[in-house]
Amino acid sequence: VQLQAFGGGLVQVGASLRLSCAASGVTFSRSGMGWFRQAPGKERDFVAAIGWRYSSTRYADSVKGRFTISRDNAKSTVYLQMNSLKPEDTATYYCAAGPYTSSRYVDFTSWGQGTQVTVSS
Repeated sequence: VQLQAFGGGLVQVGASLRLSCAASGVTFSRSGMGWFRQAPGKERDFVAAIGWRYSSTRYADSVKGRFTISRDNAKSTVYLQMNSLKPEDTATYYCAAGPYTSSRYVDFTSWGQGTQVTVSS
């Protein structure tokens, strides 16, 4: 299984970014997909997840209303649209795949390499 995340960068407060994660070696259409993030010296935190059956979504409270997760099964790609970015959103963002729609780190079995998002004030 390979998950390739990209789209990170350095932006200013209030800007938008869209992260993408392309999956291979996995039955993407039957996989729950998630985004997590990790800031230096902190634990990896849940950001958003999307299910495979009905594309049901879950979000961390800190990103609700600003971030949107979506998926394109035809392209085996999951996206994270991030709007109104704040300095506290600065982190390395990881995509993950698993059998469930979950906010729990342990429920995801495959991880991408991460893409850095830096929000400058």
